[in-house]
Amino acid sequence: QVQLVESGGGLVQAGGSLRLSCAASGRTFSSYAMGWFRQAPGKESEFVAAISWSGGITYYADSVKARFTVSRDNAKNAVYLQMDSLKPEDTAVYYCGAKQNLATMFVPRFYDYWGQGTQVTVSS
Repeated sequence: QVQLVESGGGLVQAGGSLRLSCAASGRTFSSYAMGWFRQAPGKESEFVAAISWSGGITYYADSVKARFTVSRDNAKNAVYLQMDSLKPEDTAVYYCGAKQNLATMFVPRFYDYWGQGTQVTVSS
């Protein structure tokens, strides 16, 4: 069992930065691949980034590549999403999820655990 809690969201101007954190409970956190998704009002959930259990492999959506960086610290049971050069279209609720491996990482329904989400709002 893994419980996830996101934090770090907020209101920021376009061009600014935020760092999201996802704190995990459970001794098996280090065995899970982690993903970040976001959902804007009236839109479907969108894959943002994913990272392997070791942190050695990362994937990004084209829309955030070169602006966002996903990382993890297994000693602290945490995964992070550094978001730079934010745009108004990045506005959404951001969720972290945990799954057994990176296969099907783009599809939310294949994740085993989810956090409650954190709101990110980027003003123009």
